Amino acid sequence: MQYKWILFDADETLFHFDAYQGLKLMFSRFGITFSKQQFTEYQKVNKPLWVDYQDGKITSKELQNIRFQPWAEQLCITTQEINSAFLSAMADICTFLPGALELLNSLKDRVKLGIITNGFTELQNIRLEKMGLLDTFSALIISEQVGIAKPHKGIFDFAFTQMDHPNKHEILMVGDNPHSDILGGMNAGIHTCWLNVQGTPLPEGIDPSYQVATLDELNALLNC
Repeated sequence: MQYKWILFDADETLFHFDAYQGLKLMFSRFGITFSKQQFTEYQKVNKPLWVDYQDGKITSKELQNIRFQPWAEQLCITTQEINSAFLSAMADICTFLPGALELLNSLKDRVKLGIITNGFTELQNIRLEKMGLLDTFSALIISEQVGIAKPHKGIFDFAFTQMDHPNKHEILMVGDNPHSDILGGMNAGIHTCWLNVQGTPLPEGIDPSYQVATLDELNALLNC
C-alpha cells in the first residue's frame, strides 16, 4: 500500500447520519411527535445553512442557532440546548455503514487513520466513544474547532500540521461528498476516493483518484 495516512469523512462515509430519525428521537424526549412534513420544512432551512457554512459565510454557532430557532421558541429553551439534544440523539442512534468496521480493523495496524469532518465536536466525541473508536484515529480534525470547513484548503493544512507533515502522495482522503471531501482533498493536493453509493455522475471539475460504491470495495482496493 502506498499510503501511510488515510483520512475519512465521518457522516455517510463511516457512520449513518439519519437526521430524520435523530430529530424524531430528540423531539420525542420533549413529548413532541415529529413528522416527515416537519422534517421537510426543517431541511429547507438546514440545507442552505450547511452550504453557507462550507462556503465560510456563517459560523458553526450561527448554523446551530438559526436552524432550531422556531423550535427553541416553542419549547422555551435556548437554541444551543436543543442543538445539544439533537446531537445526543444522533449519537444514540449511530450505526456503522456496511463494511466500515471491517475496513477500519483491516487498516488500523498498517496505516495511520484520521477523520476530517464538518460535523460538530459534541457529536464526534460521544460517537467515537460509543462505537469504541477512541484509540483508532491518530488525528481527529473537526471544522467547528478549526474554524474552517471543507473544502477549504485551510482545514487540510491544519490536519497536516497535526499529522507532522507527511508526504502528500502518502495521504488518501475518503468521503461521500464530492464537493467537501473530494474537492477539498484536491485543493489540498492529496489523493482522494469518492464513496459513491448511489452511482451519481461526477460533478464538473471534480476528479477523484478512485471511486468506489462500497467500503468493501475500498477495502479490497487498499489490500490489493
